[in-house]
Parts: sequence; structure tokens; C-alpha cells
Amino acid sequence: MLALPDPLVQEEELVTFRREDDEYGMEAAQIYELRTYVSEPGRMDVLLDRFRNHTVELFARHGMTSIGYWIVAEQQGTLVYLLSHHDAETAAASWEAFRSDPEWQMVRAESEKDGPVVQSVTSILLEPTDFSALV
Repeated sequence: MLALPDPLVQEEELVTFRREDDEYGMEAAQIYELRTYVSEPGRMDVLLDRFRNHTVELFARHGMTSIGYWIVAEQQGTLVYLLSHHDAETAAASWEAFRSDPEWQMVRAESEKDGPVVQSVTSILLEPTDFSALV
């Protein structure tokens, strides 16, 4: 299991899953990262604006491919999104570059000037099955 460091989550909140090899001993060529953000009460609009206007572009700049972004209908203030990476090591390197990016640091600080935006983050690495439409 490989845990990715996250600037918004405490280590004990991070849950990751990834098999090193499939049942035939072959390493997966692509992994996906499912992330769930719960916003602080009243701060969902700030979180969505930050993603819409900055974060998605910064992800692309650092080698992360955005697949989709969703708001959870039954849980107000919850954003779920899916990224793809070549492998777990590439994902870790992309997150490190993202967290170190001066533009991200400025955007985050500006969006949090009135208080924290994110209450919790969960990240899970997913490997598609051989019968998935993603392979």
C-alpha cells in the first residue's frame, strides 16, 4: 500500500489501495485516484470556485488528468473527483510538485483568508479491472 501525502489531510485520514501486480504478475499501466472533499460549513462555493478557476488547471500542469468532478446529492458540501495517473510513483511526484507550486500556495492562502475551506479529504488509489471500460 502506498499513501500519498496531501496538504489538506492528516495522515490518519488518508486511505489508499493499490495492488503492486495483478493476478498474472503484471503491473497496472494506469491508476485512478478517487478523492472526496468535505467543505467547512458555508464554504462549498469557495471550494468550487477554487477548483473551477485554479486547481483543475494546476493539476494538468503537474501531470494529473482530470476525469470528472461531482457534488454528492445526499451530502451537502461534499465534492468527489477522479484523477488518473500513470502509476503511484507518478501520482506522488505530481502531488509533491503541486503542493510546492507557488501559484497553488498563493491561491490556497487567498481562498482561506476568511477561514478554512476544507474540513476533510479522503484519497483512494484505484486500479481498473480487466473488464472495466477504462482499460
